[in-house]
Amino acid sequence: MVAAASYGLAALAAAVVGGLMLMMPAAVMALGVNWGTMATHPLPPRTVVQMLQDNGIRKVKLFDADAGPMSALAGSGLEVMVGIPNNMLGIMMEYDAAREWVHRNVSAYNFDGGEHQCICSFPYQDWYVAVGNEPFLTSLNGTFLNVTLPALQNIQRALDDAGLGGTIKATVPLNADVYDSPPDQPYPSSGRFRPDIADLMTSIVQFLNQTGAPFTVNIYPFLSLYGSPGFPLDYAFFDGTSSPVSDPGSGVTYTNVFDANFDTLVSALGAAGVGGLPVVVGEVGWPTDGDIHATPALAQRFYAGLTRKLAAKAGTPLRPNQYVEAYLFGLIDEDAKSVDPGNFERHWGIMRYDGQPKFEMDLQGGDAVALVGARDVEYLPRQWCVANPNAPGLQGRVADSVGYACGFADCTSLGYGSSCNGLDVVGNASYVFNAYFQVQDQAEGSCDFQGLAVQTAQDPSTNGCNFTIQIATSAAAPGRRSATNVLMVSVVLLALVLLVAP
Repeated sequence: MVAAASYGLAALAAAVVGGLMLMMPAAVMALGVNWGTMATHPLPPRTVVQMLQDNGIRKVKLFDADAGPMSALAGSGLEVMVGIPNNMLGIMMEYDAAREWVHRNVSAYNFDGGEHQCICSFPYQDWYVAVGNEPFLTSLNGTFLNVTLPALQNIQRALDDAGLGGTIKATVPLNADVYDSPPDQPYPSSGRFRPDIADLMTSIVQFLNQTGAPFTVNIYPFLSLYGSPGFPLDYAFFDGTSSPVSDPGSGVTYTNVFDANFDTLVSALGAAGVGGLPVVVGEVGWPTDGDIHATPALAQRFYAGLTRKLAAKAGTPLRPNQYVEAYLFGLIDEDAKSVDPGNFERHWGIMRYDGQPKFEMDLQGGDAVALVGARDVEYLPRQWCVANPNAPGLQGRVADSVGYACGFADCTSLGYGSSCNGLDVVGNASYVFNAYFQVQDQAEGSCDFQGLAVQTAQDPSTNGCNFTIQIATSAAAPGRRSATNVLMVSVVLLALVLLVAP
């Protein structure tokens, strides 16, 4: 995530966008962010790079090697992780393909004599290339089990043959579902790799240990809360809990699930014979909409605790007094992501879709301050599309139009516990019609719905429920008009039915 890791959960495969990534070592003590681009109207890449610089963010992770972000990052001084999708891992089993990828995406951008302006920071230090992204999710049904290790080995070989192997190492970012504790010993000190992939994981971590690369893991306390009824809310945060977990194997008492998750991995690495292998947290974050616990207030609480912990170099009970290199997920909301894992998938950003901050936070771990938003963002005209109050039989006719519109636009804020959940039938219809109108660039005919909708210059937003005006963009993003939101449509239609029912 793309964003799809949890402690003991593997329900988020459809949201994953795999990647090969270029990483700086844990010794570089700066917080990174994930820059996802699955949006119908993405911000211009140079605007995003300027926003990163304005906020003092020095590290950014990409999920592909698209020329737009890569070119914008060239010469910026930012440390970059660049990716290719999981579905290319099979191609990387061919050494020639791995060598070509390294040439185009590492050598060409990052070293003297490259074809493009360097996007790295000098002087050179150890770098890492991460092969794939969460390829062993249980919900992927073993699709990448046979290709990941060969691809990892080929990428490392290609780096070596290019003369870069002394400073660049290959790794694999993995979901936290690759390890767990047995049911009869559910404690971090009993952590082991998942039985069905234990031998494969042992081979991978031993290879990483031999080459000097880190283990990269994605940890999401929110997903522990989301996927486990009865999970104590305060255990997902860093400010104390009424439900601590005592580990009889280590004598440690855990007060938050992040530490428990991380140390379960540490124990699994020890059991595999590589207890000292460095660990990088490739994704960690909290969404702000799409679920009852996905709110800006809870996200602010989570990030405040996380950044204070990282700044203090507190480490975890099994690796105390260490800096944990981590990359927030994510930077900007992505309204074209799959919602199969949950409606929250489109709301992970610390910034809104237009690059404006959602809440105050200090990326350095101090008191919360205002983040710097994207500059000079160009929007479509201030026109909205709402339900036509004069349309005959509006409430009885609206369901089909709502279902159609939500197949093309983002309606996740209407779900249970979300920011716009309190609207009535007409309000729901207005929200959906406007979302469709905006994603279609306010095109002529996109605000009609057989006479059920009408344009207005009056902002229909309510307290807590924002009717957006989209970003002006010259070209549609990939997937803009693909109807992938079956789950979300069902949620919206159900809400309408319940509101209409006598």
